[in-house]
Amino acid sequence: MTKTLAGAFPVLPTPFAADGQIDKADFASIIDFVVESNVDGVVYPGVASEVETLTSDERRSQMLFLAERLAGRLPIIIGASDPDPAVAVKHVAQGGEIGAAAAMVIAPLAIGNDVAAQIAYFKAVSAGAPVPIMLQNQPKPIGAGLLPEEVAEIVKAVPEIRYVKEETAPFGQNLTRIKNAAGDSVDAVFGGAGGRYVTDELARGAAGTMPASEIADIHAMMIHAWQKGDRETTRRLYNISLPLLNYQAIFRMHLTKEVLRRRGVIKNVFVRAKGPKFDADDLIELGNLLDDADLPFTNHKIV
Repeated sequence: MTKTLAGAFPVLPTPFAADGQIDKADFASIIDFVVESNVDGVVYPGVASEVETLTSDERRSQMLFLAERLAGRLPIIIGASDPDPAVAVKHVAQGGEIGAAAAMVIAPLAIGNDVAAQIAYFKAVSAGAPVPIMLQNQPKPIGAGLLPEEVAEIVKAVPEIRYVKEETAPFGQNLTRIKNAAGDSVDAVFGGAGGRYVTDELARGAAGTMPASEIADIHAMMIHAWQKGDRETTRRLYNISLPLLNYQAIFRMHLTKEVLRRRGVIKNVFVRAKGPKFDADDLIELGNLLDDADLPFTNHKIV
């Protein structure tokens, strides 16, 4: 029987060299870093991976490299989203090729809250799927921003969907509503949103969280402490890391890569995706946030 997925599953960034090309050496270092961080699995490629900037060849090459580098050390949730179900099917099939534990698919923005159309989409994507499907409920303008009861209706109609990643506000309430409405139709519900609401999500029965990777070891410590009943440690780690995660909500991949650089994990911080960039004062503030938090990193400590 396949073990139900649970725990800390960071979304890996895609590192790029200064010329914008993928940096395989940095990617290998990221993979090794999350393994050393004692996480429970990885997600790739996702929104935090700048997936929308990757070509199909880059995407496939990265997935094969990830699977080879991990060599079975951690389960992989493959990002398989595409508004075209035929393309999503190909991504899901690749998950089967590399032995992924699940394939995560965003409920498409273009379909919106038309539940019947979403059901048809997910049935097309999951037909004959070699791995379980995870429905990712992203808010607009990235995803459809489904209501919790709409998510439940979809998972009940598509038995291949075994997991949900819920990322719409109010996060905790929506997670509870999905669990109540879906019942046994789904194996587990994960939180997302950068891990900024993880204590509320865990208290409501979330199986885990899927944040970015810059403090993967801290998120693993949070989740594992909670699983052991040590709520005090989870809340302490959450409270000291939250200012950094709030800053990450603004600068996204720029912050993830800069923190990983400062931790000695990667050398390059080039970002392809659009979004706010750091100025000199922002970088000073980032340093202050890291100093103030004094996070108990288990590896790659900032010196």
